[in-house]
Amino acid sequence: MAEQNKLTPLDENWQRALAVVAHPDDLEYGAASAVARWTSQGKSVGYLLATRGEAGIDGMPPSEVGPLREQEEINSARIVGVDTVEFLDYPDGVIEYGLPLRRDIARAVRRYRPEVMITLNFELTWGGTILNMADHRWLGLAVLDAARDAGNRWIFPEFLEEGLQPWSRVKKVFVSGSAKPTHAVDVTDFMDQGVASLQAHRAYLENLSGDFEPDKFLRQNAAANGKRFGCTYAVAFEVITI
Repeated sequence: MAEQNKLTPLDENWQRALAVVAHPDDLEYGAASAVARWTSQGKSVGYLLATRGEAGIDGMPPSEVGPLREQEEINSARIVGVDTVEFLDYPDGVIEYGLPLRRDIARAVRRYRPEVMITLNFELTWGGTILNMADHRWLGLAVLDAARDAGNRWIFPEFLEEGLQPWSRVKKVFVSGSAKPTHAVDVTDFMDQGVASLQAHRAYLENLSGDFEPDKFLRQNAAANGKRFGCTYAVAFEVITI
């Protein structure tokens, strides 16, 4: 039984990754510590966000929240060595799965030309009875489909007119926050950066209900993954082959 709980070392034989999530802070709830590890190795990681998180603070109007959370995400990304942060400007909270979303992500894949992609758990729940929000569910599904779409010249043929050639080298998608992780990376030396990247979302965290402690939350999760992986702190991923 113990062996079944073990996590396999993640394949890090790649140089370029594109992380695609729905909102500012999605990557910072765990994956950012792994991103800090990868950028320290000289790998290139870009961030693509579907929304600017403008519906995320109840007591502030979206027109104020969007720019605020955009800047917090840019600041957060820099802490873990990411300089490329782009936004697709889909409306926060009401992302819909469909061809426009697949097209926009596939276009970014052809531009960025990653070997792997990173996204967030897109299952119905977080592994129990807690509902995962619709934005995460539809965005994650679109990421998987767009990773394949980007390699087919006859899907979205307008890309060729834009000078974007097919890119079929995305072989794996790393899913953070999955309830059924398969692989992990040791982030013991990068936890401080991971924590700081979440703390950089100051305005958002200050408006969360309850008493949320970023440092405690991230270290508890990473310690649990580390126990399964054989190190102090680890970030776990479900790996999906394209």
